[in-house]
Amino acid sequence: MNIVREVASELRKMFVGDAWLAVGILGVVSLAGWLTEGGAVPPLVGGAILFLGCIAVLVAGVVLSARGHRVR
Repeated sequence: MNIVREVASELRKMFVGDAWLAVGILGVVSLAGWLTEGGAVPPLVGGAILFLGCIAVLVAGVVLSARGHRVR
């Protein structure tokens, strides 16, 4: 039972630790799903939106994090 608590704690830290990243990824996934399921774009384009959007959110998160941790 102890290992289940540790795993749950690590998962919570992963999402709560960088809330901006988690919200950004959820937004990209929601947008890609909404556009694809709604028929606005074909599934291949939806996949490209998902891939490129996640990469963009990741890069933005790294840049924002790096700005806050500058070494002088």
